[in-house]
Amino acid sequence: MEESLDVLVFGSAIIDFVCYAPRLPNPGETLHGTKFQTGFGGKGANQCVAATRLGSKTALIAKLGCDSFGNNYIRHLQAEKINVKHVQLLPDYTTGVAQIAVAHSGENNIIIVVGANNMLGPKDVENASYLFDKAKVLVCQLETPINGTLEALRRFKGISILNAAPAIADAPMELIQLCTILCVNETEAGILVGRHIDSINDAFNALAQLIHMGANIVIITLGKIGAVCSSRATRYDCQLVSAPLVPPELTKDTTGAGDAFIGALAHSYAHFPEKALADHIASANVVASKSVQRLGTQSSFPYA
Repeated sequence: MEESLDVLVFGSAIIDFVCYAPRLPNPGETLHGTKFQTGFGGKGANQCVAATRLGSKTALIAKLGCDSFGNNYIRHLQAEKINVKHVQLLPDYTTGVAQIAVAHSGENNIIIVVGANNMLGPKDVENASYLFDKAKVLVCQLETPINGTLEALRRFKGISILNAAPAIADAPMELIQLCTILCVNETEAGILVGRHIDSINDAFNALAQLIHMGANIVIITLGKIGAVCSSRATRYDCQLVSAPLVPPELTKDTTGAGDAFIGALAHSYAHFPEKALADHIASANVVASKSVQRLGTQSSFPYA
């Protein structure tokens, strides 16, 4: 008998190239950095690693290039004890990469070139159908083609979490409506609803608009403030779930904090399905707050 599966992740795997500098550069400006490192990233793999480190049994469905980066990534995922049977190395594509700049304040900006991730599609859902049948929670993002993500959400019958990032203006309504939980940050929520979110009240209004658009449960993360949430079942009642206070001098790197949150949220739903929405979010806030206190992306994710 095959062992149970807590969290199935359908999504991206990317190599991070990270430069640290006193601040982020202005347009056209060159800065001297203080440190450079490479790391394993991509929202899908990040979220899978975050859930795994908390104790979930996980599997990843993803594409990598058949190059040194891809081969190293496979070995890394295996060392994290993630099921990689459906992580495919493609000979005619490069592994996806991300160029990340991190300021000493912990703020960052990111450019991604997704490479082999562009080949993840509906056929991969069909090929891994048995994983969709036995997983408790499915996690998807938008760093891979949307047709594959839609098929994954249609196929899965359990709790599904869509991290709609990077956000798509005029996204198909089916994308929002298919998932159990839609989770975005304030910038991504603003793109989905067509207006800037500059306050908690703006975030509450965005929650109501997204539910009106057909979402079932919506979480909008607000960085160090925490997250706001609402659901169709609670008739648009909105709630703020505060995050633990992390003093500025302890904030090292915010890269990947959102992925730590999603992985922790998936882990919490897989292991404690009876918990209230706010309690799941509170647990995820704790994990995200720990991740910002260490450098790197996956390297910053805490263990149980």
